Parts: sequence; structure tokens; C-alpha cells
Amino acid sequence: MENRNDLPAGRQGKIANQIKELTAIFLERENNRTSLVTVTSCNTSPDLKKATIFITVLPNEKEHDALEFAKRKRKDLREFLKKKMRMKVTPFLDIAIDQGEKNRQKIDELLRKK
Repeated sequence: MENRNDLPAGRQGKIANQIKELTAIFLERENNRTSLVTVTSCNTSPDLKKATIFITVLPNEKEHDALEFAKRKRKDLREFLKKKMRMKVTPFLDIAIDQGEKNRQKIDELLRKK
């Protein structure tokens, strides 16, 4: 499991991590290779009925297109998760750009310039 402080412990954290890993596999398979889409994290609601999947996209110019593509594929992704995970209810999925990761990269870039 990823060593991130923002991941909840226990079952919620395990499910979030499993969704993250399976989403990465799904998007790699479905992606048309015009951009690199990386799944950085997943947050789930305490009742596990909602999950937000965070992604980063390279190159940055393809970010909007990649996010739209991923959102269009949510239904297929949900079906993929249903087949791969043993849960009573598969969470409703939302996909968003990981702004925290973008900010971290910007800080790294600024620090390298010094």
C-alpha cells in the first residue's frame, strides 16, 4: 500500500487502494496512447458509496482531453471494478485532476531553478 498520510486506515484505505490500482490497469488498457495518464490516488467516502480517483496527465496540454476521456469511460470502469472486486455495492466514481501533485511538481521545478 502507498505510504501516504491522506489514505484512511483499515477497510476504507484498502478499498481506495484497490480502486486506484484497478483504475490504473483499466485506463492503461483503454487509453489511446496520445498522453500518459497516471492514477495518483483515490479517496472513498466512509460508507464506500462514492470514490474520487485522482489522475495526472502528461503532456499538460492533453489534460482536458484525458480527463474528458476518463469521465466518459466511468460506466465501463465501474463494470470493470464490479468484476474484479468483491463488494456488495460498487461506488459511484468521480475522476479529477490531482492538483496537489501538480503543485508539488511546480515546487520541485522552482527549487531546481535556484
